[in-house]
Formats: sequence, structure tokens, C-alpha cells
Amino acid sequence: MSLRQAAAGLLRRLRHPCHTVTLKRTPIILPNPVLLLGINANPVYAEDVSTELSPEKDSSAANVTGFRKIEDGSVISNLHTSKWRIFTDSGRDYFLQASFCCLNHVICSPSFKGKMVQAEQLFLSALQEAKEGFGERDPHVASACNNLAELYRVTKTFDKAEPLYLEAIRILEESFGPDDIRVGAALHNLGQFYLVQRKLKEARACYEVKIRVLGKGHPDYADTMYHLGRVLHLQGKEKDSESLIQDSIRILEVHLCVLPSIIVGLLLLIYIQSSRPTDAENVQRKIMHIMELSKGWNSLDTIIAAEGLALTLQSLGSLREAQELLERCLAARKTLLSEDHIQIAANMLHIARVKFLSSNQLAKTSTSEAISELDKAKDLLGNAARFE
Repeated sequence: MSLRQAAAGLLRRLRHPCHTVTLKRTPIILPNPVLLLGINANPVYAEDVSTELSPEKDSSAANVTGFRKIEDGSVISNLHTSKWRIFTDSGRDYFLQASFCCLNHVICSPSFKGKMVQAEQLFLSALQEAKEGFGERDPHVASACNNLAELYRVTKTFDKAEPLYLEAIRILEESFGPDDIRVGAALHNLGQFYLVQRKLKEARACYEVKIRVLGKGHPDYADTMYHLGRVLHLQGKEKDSESLIQDSIRILEVHLCVLPSIIVGLLLLIYIQSSRPTDAENVQRKIMHIMELSKGWNSLDTIIAAEGLALTLQSLGSLREAQELLERCLAARKTLLSEDHIQIAANMLHIARVKFLSSNQLAKTSTSEAISELDKAKDLLGNAARFE
């Protein structure tokens, strides 16, 4: 149904103000879908191996890739290791340029494909140089395997990616043991790989091991709980998923000033799907707070979050607050969008619905006020119906 048809349909109902019309409960509108995306598409690259750990730092603070030192304490250095560094950095640059193409929705462009081909060749060369320079079972080789696997994951060359992820994990386990944080990070990458393909059993196993390895005191613990919660949600284990995500949020609230909207968004989705509008309202208020702090009202993301909260409030009968939020959304949209933009018309339609519901309530106490609200709703619907 087009926006014009929706507006016209509601307008026809408003032509008979003596009849009380009961609308179906307005569905809760999710915030911008980007808020619900839980998969991190950023690969983990090998860090500069020339950086040594400070003696006061615990070994768990070492970079994920790790590095091996010779007896005198210096880092292994030869022609192959130098090439490894150059190929890794150059491959990373091409990969990031290709990722920028993804963000701009030009993934099928020759530019994207060309940069990915260049990045693949450089990562393959980096893998070979790591083997020759550091040794076949050195953590640098694990890092090179992971970089190449991440590229194959992004390009959906899954048959090439999985063996590289598994090899990276085996090397890290041999070097540091199965309970090392670097093994946990590699398992997280493998978990993301499985999650992309909806191999939920395998993804869950990876995240569960990482949670055990990290321990509750680690800053990445909450993030991994979120990913495991997402897997459980997809498996239909709503209660377990909700519990994990709530724990993740509680931990982040202690350590961060602003919660990641991705994590809060998944909790909102769970509440919506389980028909819990009051819980959804509380989560949507958190999302809106996050958007206001991070982006302000000059962002469509904030407007969409506010609109979602307003429609939830409408479904709960909090019509005055819903109308105030929707009117603020409309004013903000008019400053950001052209006057004939379809989002402005949709916003008008939402306000008209709220006014229509308000008129039903007012009809019990004040007929004149009820008619006034209906007239305002008709005007809004008439304006919205002119958009296409």
C-alpha cells in the first residue's frame, strides 16, 4: 500500500467523527537497521612486531598476534620478516580502501574487486614471507592466516577462509596454550565467520570458549556475551539470549559513558518479537539517549530512534508524549530533507494517527476538543496524501 493510499484510507474514517474507530495497535518501529547489525567486519591485523612489551605489563596484554624473541631479547629480523611487514601493511591499505567501497555501496564496482585482488595477493605474499622469516609455526604466521581469512570472509570465499582460521588457532594454541587471550581473539573471528553463514552451533562453540578464556574482568567480555546472545537469539533461545545481553549492558554501563547501540538494539528486537512493549519502551529510551549524545538531532539516526520510541508510546496509550516526539521528528526532518521528501509525509501520517486516537479519548469528556483534534488530523492527512 502506498503512502497516499494509507493516508486516504485513514482520512475516509475521519469523515465520520460521530463513530469511534478503534485502530489496530501500531507496530513498534525498529531503529535504523544499522543499529542491529552485530557482526564486526573489521579484520584483525598483525601489529608492528618492533614494539616490545613493557616488563610491568602482564602477558595477557600482549597484542593478539604475538611475537617471538631470540635469547638476547631482540625481535627476529631478516629479509623475509621485512617483506612480511611491507606486504602486510600494503595489503591492509588495499583492504581498507575496498572496505570503504563497501560502506559506499559500490561492492560490485571494478574498484572494489581490483583492490580486493591486490589485497589478496599481498596477504598471500605476507603469509609466505612469515613462514620463511619466522618459521612455519610462529604466531606471525597465525596473524597472516587470519588476515587472509578475513579477506576471504568479506568476499564470501568461505571454502578458502575456514582452513586459514583453523590453522591460525592451531598455531596460537601451540605457542600460548588453549586458554590464552590471543586464542580467544582468533576464536572470535572464527565465530563471526560461522555467524555470517548461520552456522549457529559452530559459532556458539567459539564464543563460549572465548568467554571462558577472557573472564569477567576483561573489557571484551561484554562484547563477546553480546555475540553469543545474538547466536542464542537466532537459535530461538530467547530467555538465554536476553539474559546474556542484559548482563553485557550492565557491564558496559559500569565501564562506558555511552552504550553501543548495536547491543541495545538486539535487546529491543527480542522484546518486540516477544510482544513486550513496556520493556521495549525502556530499551528505546536507552537507544534514543545514545543517539542524542553521539549524534544529536541533526542526524536521521536520532530521528528514527525517536520515532520508534514515539510509536511504542502510542501503542501503550501515552499519546501526548508520542505526539511531542513525532512533532519534534517532523521539525528536524524539515531542516534535513527537502520539503517534498516521503519521510516528511510519513511523519505527518504518524502524527495524524496519534491525533485521531486522542480524539477518541477526548470524545468522552469534550466533544469540541475531540472535533478539533479530528480537524487537525484531517489537515495532516490531506497534506500527507499529496506526497508520492
